[in-house]
Amino acid sequence: MGKQKAKKYAAMKRMISLKDQRIKPQDRAKPQEKKKKDPSAIKETEVTKYPSCLFFQYNTQLGPPYHILVDTNFINFSIKAKLDIVQSMMDCLYAKCIPYITDCVMAEIEKLGMKYRVALRIAKDPRFERLPCSHRGTYADDCLVQRVTQHKCYIVATVDRDLKRRIRKIPGVPIMYISNHRYNIERMPDDYGAPRF
Repeated sequence: MGKQKAKKYAAMKRMISLKDQRIKPQDRAKPQEKKKKDPSAIKETEVTKYPSCLFFQYNTQLGPPYHILVDTNFINFSIKAKLDIVQSMMDCLYAKCIPYITDCVMAEIEKLGMKYRVALRIAKDPRFERLPCSHRGTYADDCLVQRVTQHKCYIVATVDRDLKRRIRKIPGVPIMYISNHRYNIERMPDDYGAPRF
């Protein structure tokens, strides 16, 4: 007995190339003509535009009073660590701080329900400035990233790893976070006197 050949399932038929001699001349693909590069032609390259407030990685729009965009989880972790948000921000930066809350962050806190009513009460504090959102949807991370990309005058206060990773890609935006029961700041220029830990 000889070997039985196994049937090949889902085997594709081989396609003939459009340049093949067996295809009629009118249906055949025409060979592409290569353009010779002119050595005297001016080379054009697209350069990404950077905001005028940035001097390399140094952001000139930052300065006291600091404008700090607060994220939802930053408020929740501040409550867990028993930190007064405005006072702790001032202790971290040695200057006046104005916390800002966008409509998206406010909506996110309201969606969390009764368990986070203390966070909602803190967010409605008159010391916090409200920023209206013009975009559709209430996804706070996208809102904060978009606002920081447009205006480089903000510091972002967050504990969220994914949001931190996204903001690190934007040059000149410092990040405030919570570590061992106090606020710390990363990517802040040395001239502004932010503490290094």
